Amino acid sequence: MAAKRIKRIAVMTGGGDCPGLNAVIRAVTKTAINRYKLEVWGVEDGYRGLIEDHIHPLNTNDVSGILTIGGTILGSCNSSNPFSYPVQSGKRTINKDVSDLCVANLKKRGIEALVCIGGDGTMCSAAAFAKKGLIVMGVPKTIDNDIWGTDITFGFNTAVTTATEAIDKVHTTASSHHRVMIVEVMGRYAGWIALHAGVAGGSDVILIPEIPYDLSKIADYVKARSKKGKRFSIITVAEGAKPKGGQRVVFKTEKNSPDPIRLGGISFVLAEQLGQITGLSCRAVNLGHIQRGGSPTPIDRVLGTSFGHYALELLMKGQFNRLVVWKEGKLGDVALSRIAGKIKTVRPSNPLIAAARAVGTCFGI
Repeated sequence: MAAKRIKRIAVMTGGGDCPGLNAVIRAVTKTAINRYKLEVWGVEDGYRGLIEDHIHPLNTNDVSGILTIGGTILGSCNSSNPFSYPVQSGKRTINKDVSDLCVANLKKRGIEALVCIGGDGTMCSAAAFAKKGLIVMGVPKTIDNDIWGTDITFGFNTAVTTATEAIDKVHTTASSHHRVMIVEVMGRYAGWIALHAGVAGGSDVILIPEIPYDLSKIADYVKARSKKGKRFSIITVAEGAKPKGGQRVVFKTEKNSPDPIRLGGISFVLAEQLGQITGLSCRAVNLGHIQRGGSPTPIDRVLGTSFGHYALELLMKGQFNRLVVWKEGKLGDVALSRIAGKIKTVRPSNPLIAAARAVGTCFGI
């Protein structure tokens, strides 16, 4: 389809929410309407809106005043995979491919292209829709910063800022009570938040999924600090961190979710274990969804706006089925087919790890 023939697009936000989503929605909608005179439709609650046909028109008034607001005005959902969607069949629930229904719901409105704002799961489905002939543009969103192909995702800076502020506050209570305080942040398979917030907050120990830890090394480290008169320690741990030869701590499972495993609780496990080994007072704090909330930082507002605008520019130039990325200090794009199913993790050789070790930070090894 030639780019000049595109007259009507839709935009959706999939997966978990994060600060900066509204900045992208605003940029996509205003660029489409103001510059290219397109019609814009909003898909409600991620892919669920495509499946259940909850799609409504968007105009510039709908997206005015939303730049500073966290979350997403369209709603989101991380449990509606259109290629494996739970449906009732008699007394049984079976997973069914309803992707053709999604495409039909777009086509009956004359919608010719879909802008998908989301993380790895959203982009996997977006790539699959592209294979079915749907014109798709991807915008990378996740506080975990783990999407392959881009140096940074919007939402990450806000999450790191929130986590760092929490670590700063924990310092004072840890110092007052001479405790080991363990702050748990998000990061299932990638430790970007823990690494950046841990360094920014001056954490003594940082534990990430990419570097399995040795509990005895952590215990020796905090005991050594105590003997030197440093009467408190701060540990920042990603929810996906695990001991050598051990498993991640699973909070619960959700069978109908594309990613059913819900991690959480590693901070409480560590607090119990370290307290028993060291005899020190240990307390845990799990920041959880606080990291997803609140107003986006200026960096994420700018990044989200830039991503949304660039997605429309690519679309109208006829460059379809691409993911907008930020690479080596500038905007770019990669094919959706290249990034689907890949995760960008922290390499042990990362310069920030080297810098943290140089100032005495322990990584549990």
